[in-house]
Amino acid sequence: MITFEVRDDELVASLNRQIAEAGISEAAIVSLIGATEGFTISTMPAGDALKDDITTYDLPAEMTGTGEIKNGFVHLHVVMGVEGDKAVAGHLHAATIKTHFARVYVLPSPSCPARPEVPTGTGRAR
Repeated sequence: MITFEVRDDELVASLNRQIAEAGISEAAIVSLIGATEGFTISTMPAGDALKDDITTYDLPAEMTGTGEIKNGFVHLHVVMGVEGDKAVAGHLHAATIKTHFARVYVLPSPSCPARPEVPTGTGRAR
């Protein structure tokens, strides 16, 4: 398992850069934990599973999620805990990480070598 950390950056873009640097193209994202200042997610409208309703929330949230890395790109589904003890869930398009952090735990596919020699805290693979 490899841990990626994001601080003071946009989560999805940072993860895509970090997994490219680590040489990972296929993997399971077994856990995501952290907090964000704002985020964009999408869900499907009830009448058309081929469309996306994309919503941007300009508010802080605790976040958890899972997903995959397919063809070198991150695909995350998340649950965001927001003010009032409410949850907002969907496909994550973007999340601004400033005050806190996000950690993503990745299990590369056996056919995809990973470089575990980069230490944690550098924003790179471990």
